[in-house]
Amino acid sequence: MMQNSEIEIRALNKSIIRLSLPNIVTNITVPLLGLVDLALMGQLDGSEFIGAIALGSLIFNVIYSGFNFLRMGSSGFTAQAWGAKFHQEVTLVLIRSLIVALGLAVFLVLFQYPIQWLSFMILDGSETVTGLAREYFYVRIWAAPATLGLYAFFGWFLGIQNAKIPMMIALVINLINIGLNFLFVYGFHMTVAGVALSTVFAQYTGLLMAIYFLFKKYPEYVRKFPLHDILQGQAILKFFKVNADIFIRTVLLLLTLAFFTNVSARHGDDILAVNTLLFQFFFIFSYFEDGFAFAGEALTGKAFGAGNKILLKKTVSRLFYWGWGAAFATSLVFALGFGALMKVMTNSPLLHEMAGNYSVWVLIIPLTSCAAFIWDGIFVGVTASKEMRNAMMVSSLFIFLPAYYLTAGSWGNDALWFALNLFMISRGLMMWLMWQRVKKQSFRLSF
Repeated sequence: MMQNSEIEIRALNKSIIRLSLPNIVTNITVPLLGLVDLALMGQLDGSEFIGAIALGSLIFNVIYSGFNFLRMGSSGFTAQAWGAKFHQEVTLVLIRSLIVALGLAVFLVLFQYPIQWLSFMILDGSETVTGLAREYFYVRIWAAPATLGLYAFFGWFLGIQNAKIPMMIALVINLINIGLNFLFVYGFHMTVAGVALSTVFAQYTGLLMAIYFLFKKYPEYVRKFPLHDILQGQAILKFFKVNADIFIRTVLLLLTLAFFTNVSARHGDDILAVNTLLFQFFFIFSYFEDGFAFAGEALTGKAFGAGNKILLKKTVSRLFYWGWGAAFATSLVFALGFGALMKVMTNSPLLHEMAGNYSVWVLIIPLTSCAAFIWDGIFVGVTASKEMRNAMMVSSLFIFLPAYYLTAGSWGNDALWFALNLFMISRGLMMWLMWQRVKKQSFRLSF
């Protein structure tokens, strides 16, 4: 006869897979859409269209990455309220997240001109490419309310343990986006504006789908609240404090990755190209590992909100079981298929040879970064945002930068990859040490 602990572990495994697989599918759709955008522009007469899409997309990727706290904060708070069976707070978290999303979107739209001016002051491009990129920017900026609103909805759905709805919405968004891309570019003979307009229509379609699923699947959470409940002082203060910490953490991560790219460029076009290609291996791993991290947000938040320390401990253990399994499997796939994957990405013999010199860093990075991904999900679930922020500050400013500058003179490009791997190890190790303190905190939340 199966013991209760074995039943719980099996149930946890099923929950992790049920939540992680849809998130993995959702993550994978993002780069595929970018490839379609670039492929369509690549068929036009002139390389400036590809450059314009690259610059324009980069601006929005940076902006929206910085605002990703909307999804992470919404996920953690919702999961805790769900676990505590405080259904009123489940709704209030969504309302607050949507209000913040709308406020940020209005800010982006109102200040689109200074934002684009600053962006193109920083970015380097020819006059033609910059002009086309501005055209792309001025169209796509109108998708901001839908994009940020979807961040809030995606985090909320995940918090109530439903990863299938965000997956379905993401798939529809990308299919509509791709379909409209072909229509506007080939049917209406538009260029970058057509690609941007496709994104706008697709994002609002996704937002309407999210609203539909809310009313259809969760009508019990469609409720009106007086303003003083929505703007309840303690809840609002915690909401903004957690989101501010996550925002700082995200900005530091973006700056670290930007430093990696910028230094790569200083080493010359060939090093920039090979590092960019090798970085795709890290992105591929992140799409899979983030699936388990997102599952961690939902499951640890639920256990934390319910005040169930034993379940939380088992959940953390199972998350690392699956996370490390995915990391070892990815490293093995990279080891066996490194040459084949490089041939898919480039046909340059020089880049193939150069990539081989740095391949060891690619093979180990799933193992060095696994813990950081999983701990991120756990810390989001229990809203330990201050600890996440502190781990990122120490790892980026006092580990990554010194590791690079102390080895750059003798190691060259290897120093960058060494520093990046050490940065990921440091984040995972620091959050593990901090977890000993976080888990001792009171588990029964007071909303």
